[in-house]
Amino acid sequence: MLQSYEFRTSGSMQHTEQPPAFGKWRNRLWPFHRHEMKKLFPLILMKFLVSVIYCVLFCLKDTIAITTKGSGAEAIPVLKSVVVFPAALIAAFCYSRLSTMVKKTTLFYTTTLSFLLFLFVYAFFIYPNPDSFIPHESANWLTSVLGENQSHWVSVYRNWMHSLFFAVAELWGSVMILVVFWGFANEITTISEAKRSYNIYIAAGNLAPLITGKAVNWLTKKLSIFEFSFTVQCLITFVLVAGFTIIGLYGYVQRKVLVNLPIKSKEEVVPTKKEKISFFQGLKHLVTSPYLLGITVLVIGYGFCFTLVEISWKANLKLAFPNQADFQAFTAECQSYVGGFAFFISAFLGSSILRRFGWLVTAQIAPLIVGGAGLIFLLLCSNPAMTNLVAPLAGVSPLFLLVYLGAFHNVSSKIAKYSFFDPTKEMAYIPLTENEKVKGKASIDIVGSRLGKTGASFVNLFLIGIVGTGSALSITHILVPLTLIVTIAWMVAVSSLNKKFALKISQLEPKDEQVISITS
Repeated sequence: MLQSYEFRTSGSMQHTEQPPAFGKWRNRLWPFHRHEMKKLFPLILMKFLVSVIYCVLFCLKDTIAITTKGSGAEAIPVLKSVVVFPAALIAAFCYSRLSTMVKKTTLFYTTTLSFLLFLFVYAFFIYPNPDSFIPHESANWLTSVLGENQSHWVSVYRNWMHSLFFAVAELWGSVMILVVFWGFANEITTISEAKRSYNIYIAAGNLAPLITGKAVNWLTKKLSIFEFSFTVQCLITFVLVAGFTIIGLYGYVQRKVLVNLPIKSKEEVVPTKKEKISFFQGLKHLVTSPYLLGITVLVIGYGFCFTLVEISWKANLKLAFPNQADFQAFTAECQSYVGGFAFFISAFLGSSILRRFGWLVTAQIAPLIVGGAGLIFLLLCSNPAMTNLVAPLAGVSPLFLLVYLGAFHNVSSKIAKYSFFDPTKEMAYIPLTENEKVKGKASIDIVGSRLGKTGASFVNLFLIGIVGTGSALSITHILVPLTLIVTIAWMVAVSSLNKKFALKISQLEPKDEQVISITS
């Protein structure tokens, strides 16, 4: 989810185009001419639908991975570290190779249809017939060899088809939203249009979890009288309809919109330039640049703190909602809160906070929320006596106190990411040269975003193995100091990066003042 900001700086920057001649409020809320609607509306709907699909898959993947018989929240770090991470590398390699072999339109159709085909097969053939695909004998043998305390590793193998679905659901967000949609939007959008339209796409993405969460919650409860496989099939059917609508919209834009673009607009289309580098190349590039390393620490800090707490919360969530329908209804409701608050903050508060309080204060909001709320949850989770004391004051049972606190951390952390973390992180790229921006973003996308979540997953697995209980709830007392250390390091990194950021801004040659629009 993205946020757009304008601020003044000095230096020799690219020419800023004049905004269209609209009235004050029209220029703020809907600065578009009638002839632009033909391209604008399809892209808004595409962004909304691709985000809706991600929200549906997000709810399903966690519910299936955690509540399937023989599995639990302990399977999540295994999935993220040894399934999703390699799958992401393979997907990136395949997409990169395919992009050099086929046309962009063929690449779009192939990528989208591949996702939809897998989801169709999974929902209507694999999920309803699990015993036909589960390797019971070899999984039972592995359990006898490794022991029950390592059952979270075996469950990923035993339920390999659900593990594969988990990976595909995760890849939808990184491939279809970040690469496919935004790549297409950047390809056909002029600089002038981008400054006016990207906020609308962002708002559409923020509205998706709000609407989808409520819809999934309602549908799941309505269908709870049936087998959960029927709920899965209904939701995937909706995903398939939305997916083919996206394909139809893409084809419409190709046939009816792009062919009628004036020559000038085609020449002004924003170029899509992204450096393709390996994981180790990216790591080497970051180590040699203290400034980029500072941004990377921020990215790792968020992923690390969030994932450490999330796994413990989902372990409590399964205890509170062992039924799949109840589990999914609750997580869907959390999604709707993320969408609603993120939309409100991005529309009314985000940019004003940044302009009023500056980069440093705004960037410190994320670690305060993610780390602070996480520490409160982990402290209560690791101290049953304190939880039993506080729960009656809140009017809930100790278990549901932990569930609601974990939900608050999960929701508030995502809101902080979309509204404060992402915008300030992207602003940090501004004073860099074009080459540094391209290589820096590529390196951080490859290294930072993966090291945070994958690193936290390995830490959870290591600690669970050391304690020897096989339960994520048995290590919460160890996660308290670890989360505190990471949060403090994250905040120190923000302060350090702020000094470097201010220094680089001051070094820009004061030739003429420009208004720069930042899309993060």
